[in-house]
Amino acid sequence: MEDGYQNKTAFIKGAKDIAKEVKRQAAKKVGRGVDKMTDEYSKRSYARFEEDDDDDYPGVPGGQDSGYYRGNSQAANDDEGGHSDSTEGHDEDDEIYEGEYQGIPRADSSKAADSLAGEDVQQFRDMAQLEGERRKDQEELAQQYETILQECGHGKFQWTLYFVLGLALMADGVEIFVVGFVLPSAEKDMCLSEESKGMLGLIVYLGMMVGAFVWGGLADRIGRRQSLLICLSINSVFSFFSSFVQGYSTFLFCRLLSGVGIGGSIPIVFSYYSEFLAQEKRGEHLSWLCMFWMIGGIYASAMAWAIIPHYGWSFQMGSAYQFHSWRVFVLVCAFPSVAAIASLTTMPESPRFFLENGKHDEGWMILKQVHDTNMRAKGHPEKVFSVTTIKTVKQMDELVDMGGDISTLRRYKLKLTSLFQQVRSNFLAIFNPEYKRTTLMMMAVWFTMSFSYYGLTVWFPDMIKYIQKQEYASRTKFFTKEQVEHVTFNFTLENQVHRQGQYFNDKFINLKMKSMVFEDSVFEECYFEDITSSRSFFRNCTFISTLFYNTDLFQNRIINSKLVNSTFLHNKEGCLLDFTDDNNAYMIYFVSFLGTLAVLPGNIVSALLMDKIGRLRMLAGSSVISCISCFFLSFGSTESGMIALLCLFGGISIASWNALDVLTVELYPSDKRTTAFGFLNALCKLAAVLGISIFQSFVGITKAVPILFAAGALAAGSFLALKLPETRGQVLQ
Repeated sequence: MEDGYQNKTAFIKGAKDIAKEVKRQAAKKVGRGVDKMTDEYSKRSYARFEEDDDDDYPGVPGGQDSGYYRGNSQAANDDEGGHSDSTEGHDEDDEIYEGEYQGIPRADSSKAADSLAGEDVQQFRDMAQLEGERRKDQEELAQQYETILQECGHGKFQWTLYFVLGLALMADGVEIFVVGFVLPSAEKDMCLSEESKGMLGLIVYLGMMVGAFVWGGLADRIGRRQSLLICLSINSVFSFFSSFVQGYSTFLFCRLLSGVGIGGSIPIVFSYYSEFLAQEKRGEHLSWLCMFWMIGGIYASAMAWAIIPHYGWSFQMGSAYQFHSWRVFVLVCAFPSVAAIASLTTMPESPRFFLENGKHDEGWMILKQVHDTNMRAKGHPEKVFSVTTIKTVKQMDELVDMGGDISTLRRYKLKLTSLFQQVRSNFLAIFNPEYKRTTLMMMAVWFTMSFSYYGLTVWFPDMIKYIQKQEYASRTKFFTKEQVEHVTFNFTLENQVHRQGQYFNDKFINLKMKSMVFEDSVFEECYFEDITSSRSFFRNCTFISTLFYNTDLFQNRIINSKLVNSTFLHNKEGCLLDFTDDNNAYMIYFVSFLGTLAVLPGNIVSALLMDKIGRLRMLAGSSVISCISCFFLSFGSTESGMIALLCLFGGISIASWNALDVLTVELYPSDKRTTAFGFLNALCKLAAVLGISIFQSFVGITKAVPILFAAGALAAGSFLALKLPETRGQVLQ
């Protein structure tokens, strides 16, 4: 029995050494999946060994065999001392391999285990082989697809798609400006506090951040066209609803979902259009497409200028429902999105998407449509599309057919689960070793660009407002200890401060008070009728036998004051629009109009030079010049000076954005393009929220901090941009 035990021990020790070597060699060939396969194989083999051990080794007690390894046999422990690798496993792997090779002497057990291991190894080898074939197919498809686009030419089809997708991009530009333009009116209409106003200003960016990530991921799985139609439809519906809802929370919810919808437009539009463009046209025409974002800003500014100040364009049904002119503006701003939906229904899906998903016939038909449309427009209808077969990519994630007895609800649930897993897998793939460095670098560039650009573009108007307020405050008139008796005031009172005044039997009838302050004053036997006030207050005043009829001078207007035998009749309820800010409103719209129009030269220059100097030079060069321009902000001490600097910064920085959009499209393969673009665009919106919040907090305090933040971010972005690979002259992956 002792000889049998020693033979078995020596055999196991040698077998375990062989197993470790086999595992190392197999891991190199088929990857980490072998570890899982080996563990399962070992556990099964160990179980077989325990069942059959006493038959193969009669010298070892079969019923107590496990006790031999666990230390239940005193003789065995004394002999080996518990230190032998062959008798006592010191780690999980040792125990597994010990059990695995104990089953080898039995011929039938060995064959069964080998068969199981062979099947698993073959499965992993098949997966690795399939992935390799997919890579090869994608490379061949990229080259062939570029040749096909050359044959199709650039003509009527691309220009038609250009205007259709331009409407979608225009809708995104409009969405950025809507809340900023309606906020001065909406805050009065909805009685918004400072916290509520801040939330309303940021909610669109938060919605767009979610939308960019979600729709970008879905567009790589369900198609560019279908995803774009869905997200534009969501934007249109909730933009329409937001113009009619009355409550603040409902309006906030509608604008959030509107932002979620439009958030997918940028990543999808650029990816969609790029897949119809040949190599030598791609950089230039993607830059031309960026002009529609500028057109969206101009449209929003012009509509706000034309609609919002016209307070006569409103109606109300009692005190419960009010529809003011700013709501008309919100409704009009949904038109680009609706027009984009109507136009997009006439356009086909991206053929590259079909070919990447193994749909040869669909992709071929669309490319033939592109070819025939362009040839007919160029006067060559006789030219025939010569391509008969196009390379398609083998698929790895086909949905398993669950049979006909499964319920419809269960089937949809399985499809959604599968779709979610595919989107998640695609997102994680952009952090694989092949793309990890590129993704991290792009994240840094997108973040720094967005932080500085959005922070400054919101900081500029706030600084202009602050300068206006300072200038307005410098013209304030002060009156002290005045005594006024038996006087009727029926004209506008504006920008005055009255302290310690005495007012006896005076009448204030049918007038507007703007920026009027009364402090420590006494009103005796006075009469206030039909008063509308804006930023006007009575502080520490005393009212004796005074009547207020149809005024808004109540609660928030009268602060720490005494009311003796005074009466309020027919008070104006709710929050009223500020009818005295017409000039300021026009100035806000005019400044936004100029700032948006100023990017036109930058758009033209970037489009003409994108394919000549390259994406990286355009991106880094524009960022450096924008960084230098930030230091001129310290000289902007007047309203006109700040407007000029806003236009300068916008005109320079737009070239960086155009180059960044083109670079993002070309750095990632087609099956991951919108996923990566959507994720980076979502990060962009997050950086925008941070930049706006930080830069706004320094308005009226200092210019140095925003200037240093913006310049530092742009400098870092331009430096990191030069580390990215240049994509000019390359086929679309």
